[in-house]
Parts: sequence; C-alpha cells; structure tokens
Amino acid sequence: MTSTQRLTGRTLIMSGGSRGIGLAIGIAAAREGANVALLAKTDAPDPRLPGTVHTAAAEIEAAGGQALAIVGDVRDEDSVARAVAQTVERFGGIDICVNNASAIALAPTEELPVKRFDLMTSIQLRGTYLLSRACLPHLRESDNAHLLSLSPPLNMSPEWLGAHPAYTLAKYGMSLLTLGWAAEYAEHGVAANCLWPQTLIATAAVQNLLGGDAAIQRARTPEIVADAAVEILTRPSATCTGHTFIDVDVLAEAGVTDLSAYGGSGELEYDIFVDPPASA
Repeated sequence: MTSTQRLTGRTLIMSGGSRGIGLAIGIAAAREGANVALLAKTDAPDPRLPGTVHTAAAEIEAAGGQALAIVGDVRDEDSVARAVAQTVERFGGIDICVNNASAIALAPTEELPVKRFDLMTSIQLRGTYLLSRACLPHLRESDNAHLLSLSPPLNMSPEWLGAHPAYTLAKYGMSLLTLGWAAEYAEHGVAANCLWPQTLIATAAVQNLLGGDAAIQRARTPEIVADAAVEILTRPSATCTGHTFIDVDVLAEAGVTDLSAYGGSGELEYDIFVDPPASA
C-alpha cells in the first residue's frame, strides 16, 4: 500500500518481531514514519529460524523508521519494565503497543508436554499482560493510543475448541485480555483491538509446523497482516476499539480488494479459528 507517513512521530513497542508477521508490521509502521522498539530474545542467530532482533531493527531503519532493538524476555516483569523505560527514554513516550510474541504447539491434550503448555500460557497470557500493563500509563498520555494483539476472534465452535485446547486457551486468552482493556480504558482514549489473518501466512511456524512447502503455497505473505495493522493503528482510537478484526475485512474497509500482491499461488487455506464461508 502507498505510504503517506501516517505514523510520523508515533512510537510503537512490540514483543517479538525478529521475523514473520511482527517484522512485517515493524517495517510497515516504519514506512509510515514510526519509531519502532522491539523486545525479543533473539540476540544471536538460530540455525532453525531466520533473523535476530538486531537484523530486524536494521530492516526497520532501512524502511525509513527509527528502531530500538531490546534483548529481553516478555515473560519477565523486570525485563519488560526495562524495555518500556528504554523506549520512553529513547523516543519520549509510547503511542502503540503490539502484542506479537507467541508460541505454538498443536498437539492433542494427552500428547502435549506440560512444559509446552506452560510456554504458551506464559508467552501469550503473561507476556501480553506484562507488556500491555507496563505500556498503559504511557498510552494514556498519547492523543491516539492503540493496543493491538495478534490474536483471533473468539470462535466457540467445538471444531476449534476441541482441536488443540491448550493453544486455543492461550490465543483466546490474549483476545479476552485485549477486549477487557478496550472496556476498561475506553474513558482514557486507549483503543484495544485484536487482529488475525483470514488465511495461513507464510511464516516459519507455518513452514515448520503446519505443512511445509505445500502449506506455504496456500498462504499469503505477512505483509497483508502488516498493512491491515497499519490501517487499524492510524484510525482514531476513540472510535476504533473492542474489535477482533480479520485482515482482509480491514483492508476491504480501506478500499483494498485486490489481494493478489499478497501471494498464495494455490488454493488458499483458511487460518486456525477462521471458518470459511458456507459457499467455500
């Protein structure tokens, strides 16, 4: 989408963001003029995954924004507090908080190790709570504050509830927290929304866990979620809060209906928690 520098002077802090959807959001925000702080654990390269918090910051700066790479753990209260303090010290405040960090394990209940359950709930629930809570005093000082969680609509179909209860709990928990903050902070002008892709997105998680190259062929690129995120984050916070958005719906509202630029050379596959239309 065409950049119009709609986030000039705005500061965004995000959990994760070394790669995938988080990095795409950071780059898209940078193209709109934003300052972007990333809190992530990836200080050194991992042979299994591309990118570190440092390479991500370099890409964000190359896209036109100012970046701050912070090595830390979103599950640790002191680490989060330091990250928020460093962001405020560097950029003067925080206007946007993006809860992006997440872990995924889709094994059925009896096969899922308890340590994977603990990892998902500690990142998705505790991490989202810690970062948002630390940002909220600063968001209340912004004239267009947004809190955005990359989490799904609360689809209570037994198909999804029974597929992978632990992962569902962790992701739905992010959505419940976010919708709770939308209500709690409505009078303070802080918008809180969720964003989820309609289809699979071509990320390392999809490549490694959801079907390899065949799944990537049925996926769109992370930029579709990033462009939808920017559309949400540039809306007036007073009138855009308490929603669980789907990326294609956000783009359609912005007048973007040709999605061919976002890839997917085969038949697209709907993402987890998204029911295809009855005619699909």
